[in-house]
Amino acid sequence: MGKVLRDRNARLYLSGVVVSGFGTTAMWLVAGVWVKSLTGSDALAALTVFTMWAPVLAGPALGALADRLPRRPLLVALGLGMAALLPLLLLVDSADRVWLLFAVLLVYGTCGAVHGAAEAALVPQAVGRRLLGDFNGLRLTADESMKLLAPLVGAALFARSGGASVALLDAVTFALAAGIFALLRVREEPPERERIRDDAGAFARMAVGGVHLRRVPVVRTLVAAGAAVMFLAGLNGAMIYAVAGDVLGHAPTHVGVLYAVQGAGSVLSGLAAGPLLRRMPETVFAAAGVALFALGAGARALPYDAVALVGSAAIGAGLPCVLIAALTAVQREVPNDVLGRAAATANTLIFVPNAVALALGAALVAFVDVRVVLPVLTAAGLATALLLVAGPRDGPRAGGRSWRGGSRRGPRARRGGSRRGGS
Repeated sequence: MGKVLRDRNARLYLSGVVVSGFGTTAMWLVAGVWVKSLTGSDALAALTVFTMWAPVLAGPALGALADRLPRRPLLVALGLGMAALLPLLLLVDSADRVWLLFAVLLVYGTCGAVHGAAEAALVPQAVGRRLLGDFNGLRLTADESMKLLAPLVGAALFARSGGASVALLDAVTFALAAGIFALLRVREEPPERERIRDDAGAFARMAVGGVHLRRVPVVRTLVAAGAAVMFLAGLNGAMIYAVAGDVLGHAPTHVGVLYAVQGAGSVLSGLAAGPLLRRMPETVFAAAGVALFALGAGARALPYDAVALVGSAAIGAGLPCVLIAALTAVQREVPNDVLGRAAATANTLIFVPNAVALALGAALVAFVDVRVVLPVLTAAGLATALLLVAGPRDGPRAGGRSWRGGSRRGPRARRGGSRRGGS
């Protein structure tokens, strides 16, 4: 942690993540409450989350922007654009104008997908490849910390002043984050000529990120494992209300306690990720996290409050491991010129199964006892962990050197991986 926080670019990046994440998390919660209060419709309230999430499906196409435009200016422009757009929500004061909220949320999700791709692609140049594991772990810690605090602040602000006040808060956080990203000192590498035919279509150019994900065995394995685990996580998430009521005998509000403990586990996992990734192969680190998640999910099938809380902490600590390992491998192994598309494609492949599983789990819990589903989920998770251990692996990171016995790609890659991007 000390190495990351002593790096100026890393400190700025994490500050931008904290500021922007606070506003985004508050808005994510309040959007559904706002729609529910104006329309009385649970379906429309749930649709707000889907509207913000849906652009992830177009990740490969949106990620192309992060490979075609300078990434740091792109991050600044996206932040300023959202800061200018969100005040439009001051006009949403009745059910007749809810359409405006949905339109802004769709743009919000689209900008978020582009922002995520540009950020993931810029990090290796801004903070250096040798700090990737530590940085990604701390970034996740910052995200999870905001998820513990921002919903409380957003709900309180909504109750006091309405949804427009939360939109203004989010606009301010976007503007502040844009200012922070503008302070980064990084000299970006110009995009290289892509190794596909000049007459190749737009689809081929969008798909090139996925080609690079498939080309490196350890990246392919970690992204596939991430997709499988997020599918299991979606099923687990759909069961949480049944766990609180049918297994533990509590009111639905007890779900908040389980989520809070899970969030605390994720915070600790993010802090430990960097040191662990330097001491073990990424696939082993990810497999340990998957096993921890699987055992935690199974523990929730037992009718004991203490066991359920320990299980929730295990889920929170284990689930981020495969995500951090996958992102770090993508950033390290994929060439700079296609890294935006590769990162966006990886996000699509990993997180789409989560949404599918949430819908499937919601239907499944109506017909199958949660005490039957969770042990099956545990078995599937442990099998995934075993496959990870048996699959291709990279070595622990140490001083920017890989298991191949040297630096990754020679002089050009070392220039791109300097601590401050050549500044």
